[in-house]
Amino acid sequence: METIHKIGRRKTAVARVYLSEGKGDITINKRELNKYFTTATLQYKVKQPLQITGNEETFDITVNVFGGGITGQAEAIRLAISRAMCTLNDENRGLLKPEGLLTRDPRMVERKKFGQKKARKKFQFSKR
Repeated sequence: METIHKIGRRKTAVARVYLSEGKGDITINKRELNKYFTTATLQYKVKQPLQITGNEETFDITVNVFGGGITGQAEAIRLAISRAMCTLNDENRGLLKPEGLLTRDPRMVERKKFGQKKARKKFQFSKR
């Protein structure tokens, strides 16, 4: 089996995932999963597509991720792994789609407009 390469995005985080046969090691930016994501919630988010498809100890995953915060990075990795699982086996799509793991979350920070304090907030208006 050759290496499968997929990209996942969330907010401003971009994750590149390289999936190859192995014994279940997940390396993120040259660090182990539990060293990079210290909370159990984020570790669960990253492993979720592997648990649903039953491939927890089948593949070694190498991830390069940058941008955004840690939650956005974890969800970007989750999307990329889900896409890789679908490439691997078409039946996995039926398992991952109802869980919402194949949907790219489009919500981004709205840009600040000139003449305003923030994206929506205005400067105080003075009538006189």
